[in-house]
Amino acid sequence: MWYSIFMKKRCAWCETNEGMIKYHDTIWGVPVFNDRQIFEFFVLDTFQAGLSWNIIWQKREGFKKAFANFDPKKVAQFKTAQVNRLLGDISIVRNRLKIHATINNAQKFLAVKKEYGTFAEYLWQFTNNKPIINKWQTMKQIPVSSKESDAMSKDLKVRGFKFVGTTICYAFMQGIGMVNDHVIECFRYSKINKTRL
Repeated sequence: MWYSIFMKKRCAWCETNEGMIKYHDTIWGVPVFNDRQIFEFFVLDTFQAGLSWNIIWQKREGFKKAFANFDPKKVAQFKTAQVNRLLGDISIVRNRLKIHATINNAQKFLAVKKEYGTFAEYLWQFTNNKPIINKWQTMKQIPVSSKESDAMSKDLKVRGFKFVGTTICYAFMQGIGMVNDHVIECFRYSKINKTRL
């Protein structure tokens, strides 16, 4: 199986383990417009701050159970008892600030959704409602932020969101396909672009 996996040309960052390869091959860079899925990435990227994505992705199922199947309505209602439970949950990253930030962000997420109809409607305005298709030759060319992630970060902070610096926002945009940052030679680059037409 590993032989067949490595037959394809991929972005070098994913070739650390089979889980990362599967994430790269099926999820990373694919446009997401479903609010529940968007909230999932919002939660995961909040916890990813200062850590590797590999660590967070390995704990995805733990986060899913811990945060009510990524239901923002339920997470927004978490109280002290739930916070204490999460602080003892070894299946997630136990960080008090990030747990409180996630609860806060769920509340703000719902406020934005009420204003725009969907959170996706609000979010995708930062790229003019379509993915940004980049043309990177090498991994070194890929930025850690952009003018779009700067704008998103600034607006989210004004709205009271936490852990939404421009670098986190850019990683979030990559994950949900607001930008295609697969290198051109990666087999996923053209496949994702075709699905966007």
